[in-house]
Amino acid sequence: MTSVITRLDAARLAAHRDELADLLLAVVRGGSSLGFLGDLDHTAAAAWWDSLAPAVEEGSLALWVSRPAGGRLDGTVSWYRESKPNGRHRAELRKLMVHPGARGRGTARALLSEAEHAAARAGVLLLVLDTETGSGAEQVYRSAGWTEAGTIPDYATDPAGRLHPTTLFYKHPELPR
Repeated sequence: MTSVITRLDAARLAAHRDELADLLLAVVRGGSSLGFLGDLDHTAAAAWWDSLAPAVEEGSLALWVSRPAGGRLDGTVSWYRESKPNGRHRAELRKLMVHPGARGRGTARALLSEAEHAAARAGVLLLVLDTETGSGAEQVYRSAGWTEAGTIPDYATDPAGRLHPTTLFYKHPELPR
């Protein structure tokens, strides 16, 4: 099933915030480590999405969603552009998530590709990210040409509160050919 990927501005973020909260809840409840614990509820998830609106409005945070024809949002990704003068050439890829029921359909790769190409068009020379070591996401980044920079032990907890290492990756984004 092909999904349409759309970049959200602040108004569209607000309009889709409940669907985004549902997506975040499904991914966290599926065990993905995204900075949230298993007791996350819809109100807190929606509030987290609302907190991103100022950065989206000012343009430091770029955010995309994926939606299959006639369906609910099945994925999202964002990147945050560094604002410090010595780091404006880089951005951090954040919160690539795909609904557990939509995995294995190429959604993560499509979202990642869109974010990478948009970064290149915006003049970003370096993308960085961290992900739970040994996770399915780690394999997505490797297969998409990201380079491992190292691993940090006991970096973050999973939704159940267990400590896990994280792997750091980087990539120089390119325009599509």
